[in-house]
Amino acid sequence: MVNFFFFFFLLMGFLSLSLVRKHIFLCLISLEFIIIYLLMVFYFYCLLFSCSLYIYIILLTFYVCEGVLGLSLIVLLIRCHSNDYLSSVYMW
Repeated sequence: MVNFFFFFFLLMGFLSLSLVRKHIFLCLISLEFIIIYLLMVFYFYCLLFSCSLYIYIILLTFYVCEGVLGLSLIVLLIRCHSNDYLSSVYMW
């Protein structure tokens, strides 16, 4: 049952990433959903095998930095192009 739940989260994350192609913000939210899934899997893996959770804290720190970087790039894109459409990134 838990494996189905994890697989469903992963499938929904990739499905939303592939279907939402208009706004960069929605693509980043889909990526964050996939990252939350990966953190949950890694947390349960550490609990199952009695591993140390230090690597979990390190991964959580990297994922937070990745989210902040994505949001700062969206702010930069909105200031330069005045929208967050994915089509405004391409030059042709």
